[in-house]
Amino acid sequence: MNEKEKKKEVEAVVNIYTSFNNTIVHVTDMSGRTITKVTGGMVTKHGRLKANSTIAMFIAKRIEENVKDLGVKLLYVRIRSKTGNPVPGPGAHAIIKSLTRSGFKIINILDTTRFPRGGPKKKGGRRGRRP
Repeated sequence: MNEKEKKKEVEAVVNIYTSFNNTIVHVTDMSGRTITKVTGGMVTKHGRLKANSTIAMFIAKRIEENVKDLGVKLLYVRIRSKTGNPVPGPGAHAIIKSLTRSGFKIINILDTTRFPRGGPKKKGGRRGRRP
């Protein structure tokens, strides 16, 4: 057996939460233990830029630095956005693209956004809001 057969490719799960105000990335191993967690506020000091796609690239860079040491090569990606939103925020696509370019192999991309199932009664009474 040579060196390449002995090295096992380690897998991890990348949980990306993107809203239009912030981007949060949480990397866990396959059993759910946290490896690293990076948010938009840890990368920039400007509140308006936390959900920016450029900042998301810096988040991916920081994740790459933390995860490469552990020998992680394969990633499962789970994207989540705010409940009821039709599309994820601007940072999700940029993070996946940056991680792919930095040498990680993405096995699966899953959208775990929750959707409302009726929810509480809307305000306005039986006849609704009238002008």
